[in-house]
Amino acid sequence: MPRPLQPGDVLADGSRIVDVDDEHGMLVVLEVDGAELEVDLLPRAAARHERVLTARFAIGYRTRPAGPTHARALAACRALADAIAPHEDELLQSPGESGGVGRVRELRGGRFLREVRAGGRSFYTASPYRGCSIGCRFCYAQSRLQPWRALSGLPEAPWGSWVDARVDAAERLAVEIAELPPRPIKFCPIVSDPYQAIERKLRITRACVEALRAHEPAVLLLTRSSTILDDRDRIAALRQPWVGVSLPTLDDDVRRHFEPRAATVIERLDVLRTMRLLGVRTFAVVQPMLPGPVEELAEALAELTDGVSIDVLHGEESAGPLFDDPRFAAAREASWQREHAEALRTALSARGVTPWPDELPPEVAP
Repeated sequence: MPRPLQPGDVLADGSRIVDVDDEHGMLVVLEVDGAELEVDLLPRAAARHERVLTARFAIGYRTRPAGPTHARALAACRALADAIAPHEDELLQSPGESGGVGRVRELRGGRFLREVRAGGRSFYTASPYRGCSIGCRFCYAQSRLQPWRALSGLPEAPWGSWVDARVDAAERLAVEIAELPPRPIKFCPIVSDPYQAIERKLRITRACVEALRAHEPAVLLLTRSSTILDDRDRIAALRQPWVGVSLPTLDDDVRRHFEPRAATVIERLDVLRTMRLLGVRTFAVVQPMLPGPVEELAEALAELTDGVSIDVLHGEESAGPLFDDPRFAAAREASWQREHAEALRTALSARGVTPWPDELPPEVAP
């Protein structure tokens, strides 16, 4: 019996499935009355109000200001629930495993590139790994991936202790870039860091970089690890390479408190400096805002990057105990996050740097 969630399928209410993304748990994109609606499939235990329930799932839509009305969106969720109810076990099957049943699983198959639309532009995201051994406790990926892992019947494991490795990622990438419209590709730690420790053993990200040598649009790689320097010459050989680091603070004591398994501040700045010397364009993502000197951070970013993206804390996830420390408690407040983000924007603007309005550099064509 074919799996029910296939792009192009039309549901009973007339909505159409546009995409299915299992990299972030399970996300289904529907076209409803000419507008796109993102629908999450979560375990029933995660259900909140206005969720449609099946035997194992809680189905609900994300807020989209320009999308359909609440009643219409909820009707689409009900139609989706009706479509998947007979096939729920099939939906929980992971891509084929080629080895490993412990904390590192090697997976094969499934789509690799995921299309994202932001600011009127389109690009692809690429995740050679799912799950992340760097394990930042404020990372919002865990709220989507941890429940899905449990729902799939995998052993319980805390965030930061498990990784799914897409061992055939480079092969999938080579096929997909030949079939899909050319667009920028962003390797970023939405669900995983492309240069976490396991990369030095498996070299999946390296193989992907090599598969993109002839790719004309920009390739962006974002990391919290200095391991990316292992591939500096390969990255520099790309047509339009960009390398970025996540850098939420310039204070390494603060970094050590919140990101103990990530590269040090000095190491991340060295990544930017080294790649610039090789002619690679560089950027930084400051998210969330963490305590530290704002003016000095702006000075370092203005010197070492070609662009900066700024965003605030979107939920503490499992980092609550870290913010309980009196030294950092203020940083959990939304007002503190907004004020420090605005202070950084002002400091960067004074140095001639305009923060990006969305996830891509303004000069990168879709």
